[in-house]
Amino acid sequence: MLIIPAESTVNWKRPPWMTLGLVMTCLLVFLFYQGDDSRLVNEAVEAYLETDLQSLEAPAYEDYLQRSIRLNGRQSLVSQLQDFNTLQEQDERGWIAVTLLFDSEFYQYLLNNRDVIWAPEQRRVWMAQRSEIQQRYVDRLSANQLGLVPAEFSLYTLITYQFLHGGWGHLIGNLVFLFLLGFTVEKALGAARYLLAYLACGAISGLVFTAFSLGSAVPLVGASGSISGLMGMYVAIYGLQKIRFFYFVGVYFNYFRAPALAMLPVWLGKEIYDYWFAGATGIAYMAHAGGLVAGAGLVWLLGKSWLQVKEEFYEPEDEEQDERFTSGYAQAMASLGRMEFDLARRQFEALRRHYPDRTVLLEHLYQLAKLRPDLPDYREYARELMNESLNRRQPERTIEVWAEYMKQGESHAPLAPEDHNRVLFTCLKNDDLKSAERAFERLRGAGDKALADEACRLLAEEFDKRQVAPKARHYRQLLANGV
Repeated sequence: MLIIPAESTVNWKRPPWMTLGLVMTCLLVFLFYQGDDSRLVNEAVEAYLETDLQSLEAPAYEDYLQRSIRLNGRQSLVSQLQDFNTLQEQDERGWIAVTLLFDSEFYQYLLNNRDVIWAPEQRRVWMAQRSEIQQRYVDRLSANQLGLVPAEFSLYTLITYQFLHGGWGHLIGNLVFLFLLGFTVEKALGAARYLLAYLACGAISGLVFTAFSLGSAVPLVGASGSISGLMGMYVAIYGLQKIRFFYFVGVYFNYFRAPALAMLPVWLGKEIYDYWFAGATGIAYMAHAGGLVAGAGLVWLLGKSWLQVKEEFYEPEDEEQDERFTSGYAQAMASLGRMEFDLARRQFEALRRHYPDRTVLLEHLYQLAKLRPDLPDYREYARELMNESLNRRQPERTIEVWAEYMKQGESHAPLAPEDHNRVLFTCLKNDDLKSAERAFERLRGAGDKALADEACRLLAEEFDKRQVAPKARHYRQLLANGV
């Protein structure tokens, strides 16, 4: 059974670049760095088959499996022994070579017990031939170079193992889950902190795996421990809030809602149960468990400081915002229809605090303020609307609002010289010289001589360009007389 959280959707207007970068890094590492593994494996098998090592190692391998089952209680190896016996009966020399060559625990067993297993001459032959194959091919495999090997623990491999994978199925499965979980956690934490938390979860996951596999020569590779950390962070971020989960059982799938944290003990319990009872599956269950605990623990410990969730993460998605806006806007318009202007103004103001980019709200507030031109609100909303219209490249609306204010509001609260000057430039750009002249007269009376002189010079130049000599002469004369 598969259960994964599915509360968020991707906002492609703000792509999860760090998650996409991690996905691409894993893919490129697999294609270009691990791409040489196939050649090394083939050459190792060929070299192995050219020797008589199988006759030395096959009996030792059977004895190794039988002793592990009988003395160490590793019942999961029973099927492995049966499979190996089948390969020998069918004389599948190639697969026998693969089995013997790449079982790192068996190779370690041979090294530790070679004096007991073989006579001196056999031991000398084995050491010479097997050591050369091991050094030239097996040790150069990506998993042995940069994978996390508990028996040869190195700090740098706590990071490098996270970007290696054991095959296309392993890679694709991990990348799908990395994307499904990563874009939400990245949105919550921000790209930089998300990356550090992701790598930290992978490192802690590796440490837990090492603690439960002390002395093992089997390398750990894959991003699943880091991804388990994302799952832990995901549910810890939402806490007890009910979120949506996707589940898949056999061929049936559906969604259910539950408190986010309720799934943490379920996932953790499954990993621990599988570790003890699932047998030899090749899956690092305790690495997954370590990642889950690490992810949730980091959010709980640092959630009020370094890993604090960004406030905008809790803002509703675009579709939900549109629904809320539509509902609030309809209520405000209904108040207008009932001529409840004060209520409508408060409703539009409340909407604008949440949706400052919706120009239609500013238009309504301007129209409501225009009902009382003697109040300061009219001047403020007129100036805001003029500036907003300029930003949206609507010069005609800027000039229209300015003209309305000149008629109704200027006598109560005059605009600043800069406002008239801005309108004058807008009129000139919009080829509306008549309105530009009116703006100049207002600017001239506003008491800013420097702005008035510059505006007068511009008007003279514009009329010169249009060969309207009387007007050009008029403005040059004003400029000469000090406006």
